[in-house]
Amino acid sequence: METPPVNPVGEKDTSQAQQQWEKNLDLTTHIRQQPRDPPTETLELKVSPDPDSQILENPQETEKLATGLEGDSDKSHGSASEVPEPFQDSDLWYCPDGSFIKKIIIRGHGLDKPKLGSRCRVQAFGFTLGSGLPEGWTELTMGLGPWREETWGELIEKCLESMCQGEQAELQLPGRSGPPVRLTLASFTQGRDSWELEATEKEALAREERARGTELFRAGNPESAARCYGRALRLLLTLPPPGSPERTVLHANLAACQLLLGQPHLAAQSCDRVLEREPGHLKALYRRGVAQAALGNLEKATADLKKVLAVDPKNRAAQEELGKVIIQGKKQDAGLAQGLRKMFG
Repeated sequence: METPPVNPVGEKDTSQAQQQWEKNLDLTTHIRQQPRDPPTETLELKVSPDPDSQILENPQETEKLATGLEGDSDKSHGSASEVPEPFQDSDLWYCPDGSFIKKIIIRGHGLDKPKLGSRCRVQAFGFTLGSGLPEGWTELTMGLGPWREETWGELIEKCLESMCQGEQAELQLPGRSGPPVRLTLASFTQGRDSWELEATEKEALAREERARGTELFRAGNPESAARCYGRALRLLLTLPPPGSPERTVLHANLAACQLLLGQPHLAAQSCDRVLEREPGHLKALYRRGVAQAALGNLEKATADLKKVLAVDPKNRAAQEELGKVIIQGKKQDAGLAQGLRKMFG
């Protein structure tokens, strides 16, 4: 006899528990799928303006940021792609002769740079009063004009040769206190490199520089004269061998300037260049003798001055200088003898 199915109480309870568990599972899944709203403070931080971006929007603050040292990375906000580093090592350019360091504030565009004959529209700030530099925007021609003979002329010309159009830079001068010099190159015309000039053009420009240098030397300005002679030599150095005979005169004149400027080491080197080409050049022998005496090389000084007097016995300048060298040598000998007596006495 078949017994009709009876739903036990345990099965009913299990079914209800299963339904309740499924309901709870659906609710849990629903909750997990719902996006969680970010906290109010986090949202406000995301939409609030970045402190660094506020600085970059202010031109004056931009200058302060760029002129400072490298920023502390721990204090920066935002990603590196959004806020660039205010100062990089690549923003520095060291002039090869050590006369200044250029720090780029605003990068220019393009790859071209001013060359010989380029007309440059520039603006400079920070030079001392009385330097002669025109205030505001001015136009300067590379390699030409009396502006290059001013105290600031050579410095600006060297800097312009390294700048692109639209670039703004600060110049840090060794030993100079006060605010840095700032230079802006707005635009420039196309020029030519020295190697693009014909030999006759180079020689003509060198003659102009030499003539101007001689005028400045006679006017009592050996510093500007030396710059003219140096520029003339740089033009002639690119000529094919044997080169221009004008180089001999330029080196001799440059040595005279260097002696007056208190640069005996450089003067001796300039005289060496002359005597390599003309061993009997009397002015170069005399000036090298003076330079060697200033350096304390009395034997070398005596030898050069005696060579001058052997050719020109009545050369009064050489006679006087040789007399000074002899006196200086006697003082050195006396001092050495006194030192030896103290040591062995």
